[in-house]
Amino acid sequence: MKKLRFALSLALFTGMPLLSQSQTTDVLESPDGHLQVRLATDTEGHLSYEVNYKDLAVIRPSRLGFLLEKPHMRLQRFLVLDRQNASADTTWEPVLGEVARIRNHHNELALELQDATGSGIRVMVRFRVFDDGVGFRYEFPDQEALDHFIIKEEVTEFALAGDHKAFWIPGDYDTNEYLYNTTRLSDIAALDAVARERDIAISSPIGDNAVQTPLMLVADNGLYINVHEAALVNYSTMNLVLDKATLTFRSHLVPDAVGNKGYLQTPAHTPWRTLVISDTPEAILASKLILNLNEPSQIEDTSWIRPQKFMGVWWEMHIGKGSWDLASGNHAANTENVKKYIDFASEHGIDGVLVEGWNEGWEDWFGNWKEDVFDFVTPYPDYDLDELTAYAATKGVSLIMHHETSGSVTNYERRMDRAFQYMKAHGMHTVKTGYVGKIIPRGEHHDGQWMNNHYIRVARKAAEYQIMVEAHEPSHPTGLHRTYPNWLANEAARGNEFNNAPALGITPEHQTILPFTRLMGGPMDFTPGLFHFKLNQFVPERTTVVRTTLAKQLALYVTMYSPLQMAGDLPENYRKHPEAFRFIVDVPVNWQDTRILEAVSGEQVIIARKDKESEDWYVGGITDEQERTARITFDFLNKGQSYMATLYKDGPKAHWDHNPEAHTIETRMLRHGTPLKVTMAEGGGFAIKVKAVK
Repeated sequence: MKKLRFALSLALFTGMPLLSQSQTTDVLESPDGHLQVRLATDTEGHLSYEVNYKDLAVIRPSRLGFLLEKPHMRLQRFLVLDRQNASADTTWEPVLGEVARIRNHHNELALELQDATGSGIRVMVRFRVFDDGVGFRYEFPDQEALDHFIIKEEVTEFALAGDHKAFWIPGDYDTNEYLYNTTRLSDIAALDAVARERDIAISSPIGDNAVQTPLMLVADNGLYINVHEAALVNYSTMNLVLDKATLTFRSHLVPDAVGNKGYLQTPAHTPWRTLVISDTPEAILASKLILNLNEPSQIEDTSWIRPQKFMGVWWEMHIGKGSWDLASGNHAANTENVKKYIDFASEHGIDGVLVEGWNEGWEDWFGNWKEDVFDFVTPYPDYDLDELTAYAATKGVSLIMHHETSGSVTNYERRMDRAFQYMKAHGMHTVKTGYVGKIIPRGEHHDGQWMNNHYIRVARKAAEYQIMVEAHEPSHPTGLHRTYPNWLANEAARGNEFNNAPALGITPEHQTILPFTRLMGGPMDFTPGLFHFKLNQFVPERTTVVRTTLAKQLALYVTMYSPLQMAGDLPENYRKHPEAFRFIVDVPVNWQDTRILEAVSGEQVIIARKDKESEDWYVGGITDEQERTARITFDFLNKGQSYMATLYKDGPKAHWDHNPEAHTIETRMLRHGTPLKVTMAEGGGFAIKVKAVK
C-alpha cells in the first residue's frame, strides 16, 4: 500500500504558525495510488478540493463551506489548525447483501479548521479515499464558540471537468418517482419542457438546473462518476444545482416549513458526500463505498432478520379488479380473497402475503389530508385478521402488515408502539410503510431533516419489536441498511406500480438506469414479476400497456437487488405460465457473491449472483428499446464442476410492445468457461438458473 503523501507549505517546515495566511496544500491518495485528492486553502482562507483519477481530472477545484442562519454568518474562510491522517484495511460481513464479505480499505485525512473571521468556530473536514472513490464530510466538534446552530445552506461544490453525459431526475423536496432523463449537463434545463411533456409529475421547487442524487455521469474520456451521499442521519437530503457557465454543481439542502435547512447541536456531523469513480461502468455497480461509509449495525442480535419473497393484494387494485376502500363496494382486502393469495403463496413456497387496504380510513383519506384517519389496528369488517393470521400460520405463510400513514407522520409516531404490538400479537414480522401525500406536520417535506429522522425512528422502533421494515415514498437511500439491517428495502424511485397509468409508465431503458442511480444507495422494492401486460383484464376500455417482456421481468430479480422481493402480479396470471413462474420461486434474494458481467447505463445490465446457501448461480440480463446479444463465458463457475442451466429468454418474435409474453425455456449443461450467446428482444431480457450437479 502506498503511504499517504502530504505536500505542505513552507510555513509548516519552518515552524511558522499555521494561522498565517500562507496557502497550504495536502494530497491524499487511494491505496492503489490511482485516485488522488488535493485539498488547498488559498491566501484568503477559502478551502477547496480537487479529484484526479489516473491523471484524469474528475473534480476541478471546488469550494467547501457553510452559510449559517444562527449564528448568522458565512463559514467559508478558514485557518488550518491541525491535520490528522489514518488508514484502514478491514473486512466485515453484512447481515443481508449482494456479497458475503466487504473490504473497507481507505486512506484518510482530516483537517481541523477555524473560522478566519474571528468567531472562533471550529470545524473538521474529513476525507476518505478508496480505490473506487471518495467520501468527505464536515464535523463540528464540541466547543464553546458553537453549541446549537441553524444551517441556512451547505456550500459544497462539485466542479466537473467536462460537459458529461448525465442520467438525472429533477430536483425535488418530496418525490424521486420520476423517469430518468439522459442529456449532456449543459442540456439539463433545456430538457425541462420535454420532461414535463413525458412526465406529468415533474415539478421542481428548486427551479431550473436542479437534479437529485444519485447522479450518474459519463465523461468523454471514459470516466464514470457517480455523485451521491452516505449515512443521511439528522440532516436534510442534498439536491444539486448546476451553474451551466462553469459546469459546477452546488449543494442545495431540502428546507423545513420556515426555510431552514437543518438544526444541529455540537458535536455533530453531516452525511458523507460521495464520488464513486472508475474507468469501467461495471466497477461503479460493484462499489461498496457507500456501505463502507455507514456505521456498523446498531442491532446486536440480528438472527431474526431474514430475506423474504412475498405476494400481495396490491396489483389488482391498480388494474381495476378491486379497490382499497370498503365504500367502493369492490373491496379487495377481504378474508376470502386474501386466503386465495395465502393458498397460492403456500403452494409455491413464497414467504409472505402483503395486504393493502385492510384497515379503516381509506375512503376518508386521499385528498383530504386528515391527521388521524388511520389507527393501524382497526380492520374493515370484512377483513378478519385473527382468522387470516391463524390460517396463514397453518400454511407456513406470514402476513405482511401495511401501514399507509397518509403523510400524517405525527399521528403514526403516536401510534407506532401500539401498531407494532398489534403486529406481534398476530405473528406479523414485516411492515411496509407508506407516505403518500403532503407531510403532517404541515410544511415539512419528505426529504427534509425532520422526515429523515422519522424514517430512522421507525427502523429503531421496529427493531425493538423484531420487525423488519420497507418504506415507500421516503427520501433516497444512503446505505443505512448497514446500520439498521432490519430496514430491508425502500421504494424511493419509479417502480412497477407506475405501469398502471399510461402517463406515468416506465420506458424499457428505465430499469437499465436504476442500478447506476437509485440502487447505488440501497435495495429497492421495484415489485417485479408482472406477467400480463395489457391492463384491460377487468376494465376492457383501458389501453394501458406495460412496456416490458416477460423474460425481462424475471431478469429483474437478479439485476435489481433487494432482500425483500415481491411477485407483483396476480395468481391467475402466474398460472398461465407456470414454468416461467418457477424462476421466481427458485431465485434467492440473499447472495454470497455478485459479478457485474456487463453494464452500460441506459442500454443494458447483465449480472451474475451466487446463492448464499448453495453453489447455484443466477444470471439476469436486461436491455433498453434495442435488441442486443449477450455473450457470457461463465468463467465465474468452479473449475471441474458441472452445472445444469435453465435459460428463460425472449421468444424469437418477442417485443416489449406487440409480443411481450413470448418466451422460451431451454436447458443445457455448463462448465467453467462455457460460452453462451443470448439474444434480448427490444425491451427484453433473460434469466438463467445455473445449478451445480453431481
